[in-house]
Amino acid sequence: MFKPYEASKVRLDKWLWAARFFKTRALAKQAIDGGKIHCDGQRVKPSKEISVGITLTIRQDLDEKIVLVTALSDQRRGAPEAALLYTETEDSIAAREKRSAERKAGLANFIISDHRPNKKERRQIHQFQRINFDSQD
Repeated sequence: MFKPYEASKVRLDKWLWAARFFKTRALAKQAIDGGKIHCDGQRVKPSKEISVGITLTIRQDLDEKIVLVTALSDQRRGAPEAALLYTETEDSIAAREKRSAERKAGLANFIISDHRPNKKERRQIHQFQRINFDSQD
């Protein structure tokens, strides 16, 4: 079984890589530099040394996770072992699920066709686009 690293502090970019939030340390560094990672509500540098008990806010794509660091490691292991390095807060899980449901509900009105438009349907599409383009002026 995986035993977390016994040091008192680890670099933030190394920890994010070890916890499998990012595929490479370079991507973790980019995210930190881009302001996607906050440590206890503050913007930080990749070299920030974190310790157990720190709260991290991690934005990836459309999701935002708030995690509590429970263990330290600078070695990348398998996903089940990496999941032991942090716990996501209940509020964060609920908010992510809510946003995901809202995104899925927004796609409910989007119609996906099972075929390419035929000549008649293409004409209707072009007519619709002309009407909308003319009404913008």
